[in-house]
Amino acid sequence: MKHKLAASLAASMLVLSAVAAFAQPPVARKAPVTDTYFDTRLSDDYRWLEDLSSRETTDWIKAQADYAKSVIDRISGRDALLNDYVRLDAMRPAVISEVSRKNGRYFYKKTLPTENVGRIYYRDGIQGKEVLLFDPTKGAQGKSVSVAFHAASEDGKQMALGVAEQGSESATIRILDVDKGTFAPETISPCWQGIGGWTKDGSGFTYNLMNSSDVHDKKRELNTSSFFHKVGTDPKTDLTALSAAKYPALGMKPEDIPFVGFSDDFKWIFGVPGTVRNEETVFFAPASELTAATIHWKSLLTPADEVTDAVVHGDDVYLLSHKNAPRYQILMTSLVKPDVAHAKVVVSQGENTIDRIDRTRDYLIYTTSDGINRQVHEYAYATGQSEQVPLPRTGSVFAFGFDATSNDGEVVITSWTKPTERYEFQPVSKQVTLSPLNVETHFTGLEDLTVDEVQATAKDGTKIPLSIVYNKKLVKMDGTANCLLTGYGAYGISIGPTFSILNLGLINRGVVVATAHVRGGGEKGYDWYHAGYKTTKPNTWNDFIACGEYLVQNHYTSSAKMFGMGTSAGGILISRAITERPDLFGAAIANVPCANAVRMEASPNGPVNTPEFGTVKDATEFKALLEMDGFQHIKQGAKYPAVICVGGFNDPRVIVWQPAKFAAALQNASGSGKPVLLQVNYDNGHFTEDKKVTFRNFANMYSFCLWQTGHPEFQVKGGGAAAATP
Repeated sequence: MKHKLAASLAASMLVLSAVAAFAQPPVARKAPVTDTYFDTRLSDDYRWLEDLSSRETTDWIKAQADYAKSVIDRISGRDALLNDYVRLDAMRPAVISEVSRKNGRYFYKKTLPTENVGRIYYRDGIQGKEVLLFDPTKGAQGKSVSVAFHAASEDGKQMALGVAEQGSESATIRILDVDKGTFAPETISPCWQGIGGWTKDGSGFTYNLMNSSDVHDKKRELNTSSFFHKVGTDPKTDLTALSAAKYPALGMKPEDIPFVGFSDDFKWIFGVPGTVRNEETVFFAPASELTAATIHWKSLLTPADEVTDAVVHGDDVYLLSHKNAPRYQILMTSLVKPDVAHAKVVVSQGENTIDRIDRTRDYLIYTTSDGINRQVHEYAYATGQSEQVPLPRTGSVFAFGFDATSNDGEVVITSWTKPTERYEFQPVSKQVTLSPLNVETHFTGLEDLTVDEVQATAKDGTKIPLSIVYNKKLVKMDGTANCLLTGYGAYGISIGPTFSILNLGLINRGVVVATAHVRGGGEKGYDWYHAGYKTTKPNTWNDFIACGEYLVQNHYTSSAKMFGMGTSAGGILISRAITERPDLFGAAIANVPCANAVRMEASPNGPVNTPEFGTVKDATEFKALLEMDGFQHIKQGAKYPAVICVGGFNDPRVIVWQPAKFAAALQNASGSGKPVLLQVNYDNGHFTEDKKVTFRNFANMYSFCLWQTGHPEFQVKGGGAAAATP
């Protein structure tokens, strides 16, 4: 025991001496601003970092980014990990995604190992010749350019493409003639969320327009509109289809982002004021009114109906609802005379959670989840009977119908230890067979991977699912392995089994990769989601902490060897986990994190997120926001783990000052002597499709944490004490 303690202390001293070899990061000055929320006074020393128009702010962020790069560039093993990602990616002949079918033509995005971003292709028929339709890198002039979204017209002869630069997600819509390969003269920008839908005759489409292409503009997402664009006309003349200004009687809020789409038979149009809230608000009207001066919108759904998804079949609408059914049920009502309150139950709540619905001509397709793995079911409209569809493997399963004119569809399956596969799906025969669009991939050593699906016990006694993946030949189960623990826990999103070469690069180095299925996610239905929501949000990071304790107690790793990671809304989870239990982690990654929850509303994407996290304008919700605010829980002199905070300068979802403020406060407060870095990606937003950027980003984050948690392959270059590792 004494020998192990001495070794641990010696290792810690070597890390600290290595850190001392670097110049210190630029200091963030303190300029306290005090706000009073109801009966609470809050001080914020780094409010000045929120002003991204200030030269002082942008210079400080750039200096932090340069400092982080100078540290990471000296970590041996980083380049090898980065090269491994390139090598593993090259083992995949291609990656195919976003498959759709219009009038017999299959459209999809395809990325080859030699390409950083995907190109758009099409085939006439599933066995047809593959044709390259659009390459976003042509004329990019060195910028990172990608297709943010694409939507083909119903006849398959036109495509609306959203093209974005530097990961910003502020896309420009261009309209491509599929057969001629030529573009219509007009462009539309800035757009973010894609195309609402094409008209049946292909004359035009609906879209939402942001107010500004500047992702730092606080008014960018407020009071936006959905428009109808007729191909070949000036976008300035586009008709407003849905907005709070044009239709004030609908009660839309400034933060609602409106979309307009069509029913499969083009008889109806639907208006959806989009927020992050799962329970939908939906209006509907005859499709013939789309080009009228006024659309006579009627209410179909309100949040009180507790409906999270809908499928239209003729005049019938099928609703996925958690009303009186926390594991969800499927209801049906009519668009001719909708009565959601008395809708017919067509699929009752079962033991597993119903989490997705889709359609073919004669079947409603839905998936259920046991919390980790999914199953596919089909409901026949004609008979009202449901049947489970046999699948070739387990894991995360996504089932889709291509359209409402036929019965075939697609099933996509992925898991922790086997790459993604695409299958053709025939509901009539319940046959699931490999698709001609499937890309067969073979990685070596996958047979040595082990998956332990276990349960950790939270502080309130709740059992928390925990997925643990590792190489049984490399991990000794004696607490000496490095371990990455990730979690999310927001929006009711389930983190299902997913094959990832980013994880594989770690696992091949003897790292245990664990995923905590914490409350706030949707793994166990509505109740699980709302047990980590607003006032119950502490369950999210307490569950994460319980999972970390399980990994240590059961000798998968040790506290010194474990690093936690939270991304985006998972920034709440990781920032509060390390401020609540800094002793439990050797290092942490706050990746584009919501780390300053009290100030989220002051960011461009903040107001639309208040249904999920709350608003400072409400006393109860303010207290919940304060509790989930990692920045406000940093204590002077506390011994925090090593932390790398990551921001995308072009991020439209989590503005870059969120990780910047968290890094500034940790650097000035931590008493552990361990490094805190702010890595800022200027060629990235919230994420990016660009593999070159993605691989670099994750190699940097993981290398930093593996260095700080003592992995022997990750040391500091430079000789002397600076080269020593724990």
